[in-house]
Amino acid sequence: MLKRSVAVTLLAMLPGGVFADDHVTGDATAGEKVFRKCKACHAVGEGAENKVGPILNGVVDRTVSAVPDFKYSDVLIELGASGQTWTPEELAAFLEKPRAYAKGTKMSFAGLRKEDDRKNIIAYLATFSEEGS
Repeated sequence: MLKRSVAVTLLAMLPGGVFADDHVTGDATAGEKVFRKCKACHAVGEGAENKVGPILNGVVDRTVSAVPDFKYSDVLIELGASGQTWTPEELAAFLEKPRAYAKGTKMSFAGLRKEDDRKNIIAYLATFSEEGS
């Protein structure tokens, strides 16, 4: 089994990045550094648990508000109930300015202004399966 750093590097080197759509291609290794801004509220990896925010294992293409035992804001519950998923494009829009994307969200983070930071963090999050591996 590959170590995480090797796997992240290999995913970042795939043609076109992790995603086929140029809008969300990113460097997973750089995204790991950007994720440091998120660690106070979110966790990823094996053994990750909900904090102030839900765990983010398997978040890419997951239904919004789908983490069990996490109390989401009403707006995110409504998005999930409507079938909304966290596609790379939707994640990018949310991460740019969470409160503008989902008015009423409990997420207090102002957002990631730099498009490259958003692309990179999504590439990083895409390296985690729902189980955290």
